[in-house]
Amino acid sequence: MPLRKIDGLRIAVTGASSGIGRELALQLAARGAQVLATARREAKLAELAEQFAEHARSRASTGRIQILAGDITDAGFRNVLVEWCEDHWHGLDVLINNAGAGAIGRFTDADSNRMRKVMELDFFARVELTRSMLPLLRKGRRPAIMNIGSVLSHRAVPLKSEYCAAKFALRGWSEALRCELAREKIEVLQISPSTTRSEFFESMIDTDQNQKSRSFGSMTTKKVALIAIVGLVKSRREIILSLGGKSLVWAGRIFPSLLDRILSR
Repeated sequence: MPLRKIDGLRIAVTGASSGIGRELALQLAARGAQVLATARREAKLAELAEQFAEHARSRASTGRIQILAGDITDAGFRNVLVEWCEDHWHGLDVLINNAGAGAIGRFTDADSNRMRKVMELDFFARVELTRSMLPLLRKGRRPAIMNIGSVLSHRAVPLKSEYCAAKFALRGWSEALRCELAREKIEVLQISPSTTRSEFFESMIDTDQNQKSRSFGSMTTKKVALIAIVGLVKSRREIILSLGGKSLVWAGRIFPSLLDRILSR
C-alpha cells in the first residue's frame, strides 16, 4: 500500500488542548495538514493556534490549525463539529479520536458514576462522533479513523478498572469497525501508548489526589505523536508503544497467571 501524504489532508483532532492531541495537531499542521483542533479549554486551544501561527510564519508552512472549543460528550457540540467540517471542508480525510480521561482507585471503593463518566468520554463520545463523521469521511481522500488507545486495552491492571474497561471496549469496537468499513476503504487505525508524560494524571475523574499510578515505560508526547503520524502515513493497523508497554502486553499473553500474581501485590 502506498504511503499516505499528510500535506493537504483535512484532519479533526479531539482532546487537542494538551498532551498527545496538542502534539498531533502541531506536527500534522507542520507537515501541511489542515487541522481542526477541538477540546473543552478554549484558552489552551487559542495558545495552540498562536504557537502554530508563529511557526508557520517562520517556516512558510502551508498547514493550518483552526479551533473549536466544546465538550464532545455533548451531542449538540458533536453536531457543531460535523457541521463545521461540512461547511468549511465539505468532507473529512482523517478523524483522530484522542480526547479522554482516566481514574485511579479500587473499583469496590467507587460508585457507578466514576465508571459512567470514564466510559462516556473515553468510549461513547468517540463512538458517536465517529458515527456522525462517517458521511464526511466517505467523501474524504483515503479516509482514516485513528483511535488513540492504550496498552491497557491489551492487558488490564488493578486500580484502573474503569479506564481499562473503556480502552478494551474501544479496541474491540475498532476491530469490528475496521472490518465493516473495509469495503468502503475507510481505514481504522489504533495507537496504544503506555504512560505518556503529559497533563493526563492531573485531570483524573473522581480520583483521590494521593493516588499513585504504576508506570510501564513512559514516552514524551512529541514522540508518541511522531509514531502515530508514521502509523498514519504507513496505514499501520495497530502500534503498541514503549518497551515497558510491549513487555506488559506480552507477559499478559505468555504468563497471564504469573502476571496476575505480580500485579495483585
